[in-house]
Amino acid sequence: MDSNEIIFRKEKPLAIITLNRPEKLNAITPTMLQEMLADLEEAEKDDELKVIILTGTGQGFSPGADASGLRRGETREIASRAERESPMGNWGIFTQRLHETRKPTLAAVNGMCAGVAFCLALGCDIRFASEQARFCTVFVRRGMVASSGGTFLLPRVVGVAKALELMWSGDIIDAREAERIGLVSRVVPHDQLMAVTEEFALKLAKGPSLAIELTKYLVYQGLESNNFVSDLKAEAWAQSVCSASEDAKEGLRAFLEKRAPVFKGK
Repeated sequence: MDSNEIIFRKEKPLAIITLNRPEKLNAITPTMLQEMLADLEEAEKDDELKVIILTGTGQGFSPGADASGLRRGETREIASRAERESPMGNWGIFTQRLHETRKPTLAAVNGMCAGVAFCLALGCDIRFASEQARFCTVFVRRGMVASSGGTFLLPRVVGVAKALELMWSGDIIDAREAERIGLVSRVVPHDQLMAVTEEFALKLAKGPSLAIELTKYLVYQGLESNNFVSDLKAEAWAQSVCSASEDAKEGLRAFLEKRAPVFKGK
């Protein structure tokens, strides 16, 4: 299942999933979605891959689902029976898996990011944007509500009022406004986007993988459960897991020896 419209590169320790349909600004077809699901699952299983990056080629990140496919109803279909029968739909399944993967996920937004692609970017842990990036929820312009986790994720990223403003208005915002409201963490010159994203990803990859992944788990569990006592118990469990790791022992040795730690992800 290789259409060449999704490029999956393993540049260990990084996994890079690239939307590669520049003539359509990377509008996403059902086949592309299936490939991204498979690539994400492969990256999740490979312990040598520490960070997952999602980006696009050309002038756009993605305007969302391929409109021609929508007119034919193609995006309602996906190969897996379990995915066809899921009440979340195929888009929701991908956003869920992207959001729940234990590894850090970064979106490098290189251009227009709208519709379900906007929600896929929200599903990533951190978003970097080029100065040419633009963002739009767009759904209300089609008489629809935000899908693929947008109504859950966007308020948690930018706050309820700003999320409603964006979803109700369907307005397009530029990269600097996205940075101001916290939608993206950093805006960089267009030609430096991937270099900056990969530099940050490599910094994460050199860290203690277990502690980084458990930190992600604890943060999202806390946001979703909103229970302080449960968080304290989960933190205590995670600390006990980390304390038995080789990386924790290396971190202590490095501190005592007054040197930088060399973590192995074990």
